[in-house]
Amino acid sequence: MHDQWTNADLDSLLGKRSLTRRQVLVTSLATGFALAVQPVSAETITTGTEGLEAGEVRIPVADGEIPGYRAMPAKGRHFPVVLVVQEIFGVHEHIKDVCRRFAQQGYCAIAPELYARQGDVSKISDWKQIFAEVVSKVPDAQVMSDLDAAAAWAGKSSKGDERRLAVTGFCWGGRITWLYAAHNRNLRAGVAWYGRLKGEATELQPKYPFDVVADIDAPVLGLYGGKDQGIPMADVEAMRAALKAAGKPSEIVVFPEAGHAFFADYRPSYRAEDAVAGWAACLAWFRKHGVG
Repeated sequence: MHDQWTNADLDSLLGKRSLTRRQVLVTSLATGFALAVQPVSAETITTGTEGLEAGEVRIPVADGEIPGYRAMPAKGRHFPVVLVVQEIFGVHEHIKDVCRRFAQQGYCAIAPELYARQGDVSKISDWKQIFAEVVSKVPDAQVMSDLDAAAAWAGKSSKGDERRLAVTGFCWGGRITWLYAAHNRNLRAGVAWYGRLKGEATELQPKYPFDVVADIDAPVLGLYGGKDQGIPMADVEAMRAALKAAGKPSEIVVFPEAGHAFFADYRPSYRAEDAVAGWAACLAWFRKHGVG
């Protein structure tokens, strides 16, 4: 059976009750970079807004509204849509900048704040606390629903072409990218940056990418670091083998000398050469599969 989250699934995972607008804890996006990543690196990339329409938006979702960041060309219409899924640090300046980079390539890029109901991670200095108090409480079903809503909103309000829909995500968002490719049958392509492939299931996060290989419809490009201390190469190779066995047109590329978060130019983990190559591969993958 295809891995679709229904409204009933969402209600069940949220305690069999619908959220109200008052229960959305984060009503606006962080300014600058999250506290947990300070100080930022001197190599941090800043993409301007010239020729773009970019800024914070409100995205209608199943139970109210959540904040998000949207960037797209200032002129034109029918832009391909790319959903940009945050790291554990939420939609802070780096994710906003990634949206602007996509917009410069002709995309309508949208990054919904997917922790809006669980808490503001931008003001937490300890990443372990972020996991324990916020990330662990975010239901996958809620995330799938919010991404669907963001895609629909792009088509209605932002000159986006929902028929050309892509998703990309980093770290936490990398795992979500694989899951979303098994969820939304209208997705054209995905690019998952160093997202966990296996893990311990919980009630709110019952599956990992390895568990949904059979349901992945859209081709996904996985970009991983050979020296990632948090994602064993054994998991990467197992995922690659599973995709091949299932006849899925997805691929995995490993950058041998890269560690985790090699694309994150604001962090010490950044590897410019691999980040540039990964970005080029991402854009090429989207174009190859009709998004771009």
